[in-house]
Amino acid sequence: VQLVESGGGLVQAGGSLRLSCAASELPFGTLTMGWFRQAPGEERVIIAAVNWSGGRTYYVASVSGRFAISRDNAKNTVYLQMNSLKPEDTAVYYCAGHPSSAWSTWYRTGANEYDYWGQGTQVTVSS
Repeated sequence: VQLVESGGGLVQAGGSLRLSCAASELPFGTLTMGWFRQAPGEERVIIAAVNWSGGRTYYVASVSGRFAISRDNAKNTVYLQMNSLKPEDTAVYYCAGHPSSAWSTWYRTGANEYDYWGQGTQVTVSS
């Protein structure tokens, strides 16, 4: 069971990055997928989620309008397009997945609600 993130790096404020998360050995098409981030000394928090089909999305207020989550079930991959990046977006970004059939709602916001995790990718935004 693997989730592997890629696409992180160093970018100037106002720039863009696209993160990818490729899944293997998972029933990807049945999972709600989320992107979380964790800054030094802070908790891991959700920033976006997408349902199994890609038809429903959730964003935390701080990234709404700047970030876009999407998925390609044929490629077993979820993406996070990040635009208008700010220094406060600097963090390690993780993708996570969980069978939404296990929940009463299509997404959850707690990191402990997700069973599958990637190793994380660093995003650094310079001012």
